[in-house]
Amino acid sequence: MNAIEIRNLVKIYRGKKRMVVEALKGLSLDVGQGEVFGFLGPNGAGKSTTIKTLMGLIDPTSGEARIMGECVSSCRARRKVGYLPENPAFYDYLSAEEYLHFVGETHRMTDRDIMSRADDVLRLLELWDSRKRPIRSYSKGMVQRLGLAQVLVHDPDVLILDEPMSGLDPLGRALVKRIIMDLKARGKCVFFSTHITADVESVCDRVGIIVNGNLESVAEVETLMREGIEGYLVRTSSGGVGVETIVEPQKLADFLVETRRAGDEVTLVEPMRRNLEEFFLSVVKGGRC
Repeated sequence: MNAIEIRNLVKIYRGKKRMVVEALKGLSLDVGQGEVFGFLGPNGAGKSTTIKTLMGLIDPTSGEARIMGECVSSCRARRKVGYLPENPAFYDYLSAEEYLHFVGETHRMTDRDIMSRADDVLRLLELWDSRKRPIRSYSKGMVQRLGLAQVLVHDPDVLILDEPMSGLDPLGRALVKRIIMDLKARGKCVFFSTHITADVESVCDRVGIIVNGNLESVAEVETLMREGIEGYLVRTSSGGVGVETIVEPQKLADFLVETRRAGDEVTLVEPMRRNLEEFFLSVVKGGRC
């Protein structure tokens, strides 16, 4: 069973003056358990509409979506998912400790489990020392980390995160990446949207690119990185003198053989690859690299 299943999802918004906006155009996608899936797209492409549909916050015009085999509109599906909206908002007069207790109660956790899990996630997200302060005193980065804490507190099978690293400094981003990789190791599904392609490269198994409501590309990140190699920087040393040479991929093996045959030392072989951002831009512009 897939963690997330989307079939022919269509969402049409009707605005003033009979204006019609087709936000999703027959989107279909499967995301497996234990998979980290990155969801990329320009502003207005349909990312947030997809996520809100998965969370049952809006109804699709047609099509269906399931989480762990359950229809997204059912209470059973919502018990299995943790959700971080793009701009999380809280009852800011509460402390983080109080808010997580409230979240745990909504998921029908016992007081003992709530206390144990809340303590764990507050320490994990480095909010322990400020757990009793009112949320209104938190910085933007702390609010974002509290948003992740409330996603984790009931230990869901599926985590749906809309821009989870927004507002975080480099240390905060590194922490969130470590948490995502730990969730993957525990067999959890993490589905997150982002504008930061470097984050997708570092943690995702696959990436999907949505443009104007259409899912234009779904690919394995490792394959994209491997196929994106455009050449190699080879550094050799002869008589104490270093030389750097750019070698085409298909000529690398012969170049290395000839270098060793000449008695020179190879000190570095570094791939020169197209990054995910370049691939993303090529898809958005209607091409393929």
